[in-house]
Amino acid sequence: MESGGKALNEQYYKGGEIETASPEDMRKLQNERLVKTVRHAYDNIAVYREKMKATGVEPGDVQSVEDLHKLPFLSKDDLREAYPYGYLAKPMEEVVRIQSTSGTTGKRVVAFYTQNDIDLWDECCARAIVAAGGSNRDVVHVCYGYGLFTGGPGLNGGSHKVGSLTLPMSSGNTERQIQFMIDLEATILCCTPSYAAFLAECIQQAGVRDKIKLKAGIFGAEAWSEEMRRNIEENLGIKAYDIYGLTETSGPGVSFECREQNGLHVNEDHFIPEIIDPDTGKVLPLGEKGELVFSCITKEAFPLLRYRTRDISILTREKCSCGRSLIKMSRPMGRSDDMLIIRGVNVFPSQIETVLLKEGYPANYQIILDRVNYTDTFEVQVEMTPEMFSDEIRILAEKEKDLLAALRAMLGISPKVTLMNPRSIARSEGKAVRIIDNRKI
Repeated sequence: MESGGKALNEQYYKGGEIETASPEDMRKLQNERLVKTVRHAYDNIAVYREKMKATGVEPGDVQSVEDLHKLPFLSKDDLREAYPYGYLAKPMEEVVRIQSTSGTTGKRVVAFYTQNDIDLWDECCARAIVAAGGSNRDVVHVCYGYGLFTGGPGLNGGSHKVGSLTLPMSSGNTERQIQFMIDLEATILCCTPSYAAFLAECIQQAGVRDKIKLKAGIFGAEAWSEEMRRNIEENLGIKAYDIYGLTETSGPGVSFECREQNGLHVNEDHFIPEIIDPDTGKVLPLGEKGELVFSCITKEAFPLLRYRTRDISILTREKCSCGRSLIKMSRPMGRSDDMLIIRGVNVFPSQIETVLLKEGYPANYQIILDRVNYTDTFEVQVEMTPEMFSDEIRILAEKEKDLLAALRAMLGISPKVTLMNPRSIARSEGKAVRIIDNRKI
């Protein structure tokens, strides 16, 4: 069985030699595709053409990646304002699918796909599955949401591309998820990290941990810490891999982790990454932290250029033991637009999660923000494990005091800490709702 999987992986990589291409060959390919995409967008997207004209740029001004900085940025607001068809670059008869963001306020962003766009997206997700050790011998259990959300369709297509048996479970009905996982001997789990943690908790409670055959998990769509990764790995007996993407840039598969787990390889034959200063828009050199920007150079129906993700990351190009030469991005360290500013202090939820897990608390918590008499209130509700629970007020007060001190040391600000009874915070089968902000700011 091992030799069969290895042989398939080698055969698969013959079709994906681009993953080990030299920087020179990659840059040549990027230049060709960028020039073509800029012309395609200019000729077929009226709002983008006007945006370029407003900044004094014509397609002929962009001849290589070095000219990328000349192009205007795109933002989610730009896409919303042009809803629904403003950034569609192909005739409707060539478009076969849409996907959409999961946002609940304002106009949604609708992304369009030709069949070729979907084929390339499948390829990107297939690379992520292979990097996690997947082959046609595996059973891939996909419980990301399907429908308009890109998670389910993306990993579903990638699994088909690899030749794995695909379980299109979608989200919800956790009891059924676990039953199929056991009966069909799923080996690779694809879902959000918060749902993976929830599944692990349910598997432990059901006493069926020894019946689970999982070896790897591919988790994305929300931020998660290294501590949460290690907890999931320990509780499920797997190796947990991160995957990154946005609906606007196709979905998951823009980048993915390999066995080194020290950054995500960007599929840079399809997506050119930049890091910019989020305040000035200035392009920053490799190794510096800033906002991640992507240019999609193979998308036909929705060819976004210099799209501001608002994710904070770092780009590096160092030799990787997996053999891939693709540039790496760090796991997002927060966001430039929705980080929490509390009493003038910048706070990232991932910092809070890091403290909680280091102190032995589960990854189920909520941050409650409000404003009273023009002053921010900041509460962190933390669920205890059954072992931690005590009905003695003195013991709970000591635990809250210790956790408060740890959070203050990390954040530089003191929240109110409330310890909650086991399983009292609502579980999530999709993206976890971590923040309840009632400040109306």
